[in-house]
Amino acid sequence: MLNIVLFGPPGAGKGTQAEKIIEKYNLVHLSTGDILRSEIKMKTKLGKEAKNYMDKGELVPDEVVIGMIESKIDKNIDSKGFIFDGFPRTIAQAEALDGLLEKKGTEIKLMLSLEVEHDELVKRLLNRAKDSGREDDKDEMVIENRIKVYHDETAPVIGYYDSKDKAYSVQGMGSIEEIFKNLCEIIDQYN
Repeated sequence: MLNIVLFGPPGAGKGTQAEKIIEKYNLVHLSTGDILRSEIKMKTKLGKEAKNYMDKGELVPDEVVIGMIESKIDKNIDSKGFIFDGFPRTIAQAEALDGLLEKKGTEIKLMLSLEVEHDELVKRLLNRAKDSGREDDKDEMVIENRIKVYHDETAPVIGYYDSKDKAYSVQGMGSIEEIFKNLCEIIDQYN
């Protein structure tokens, strides 16, 4: 199975590139945000549990998120692989994901980290707010905090995958096609 973690700060272009990678390599998209919304909408046991936390303004615990990911993997067990978008966000989540995949007889093949300059991230997010109306992209202070949280809390996951020789840094500046071509050059080594 070709299992990829797509990584990068807010505004790096993960969603755009994930769509292109999914189409080219026929992978299943595992976006934790999408999975959470879907499980809640379907009123599954895990969805109800997640909603309970979210209604209190709390983060959904890792074991609940991992349970949802396991459910999605089980429903797509014959797929060519998965692209993980928005997960893992911590080293503990990366370890839990590795344990889950090992149990399923597979593993993360590579982690692709989109690298984008700070000012470009802010510019992209402000532009995205105009296009999508996303509230969290409208306020520059909120954007700055999201980028800071990424660097402080999430970026260490790169080191986790790097220690396993699975982390690849990809220039996230340039045209969508140029970035996609660079991602594919790395993916093709594993496919």
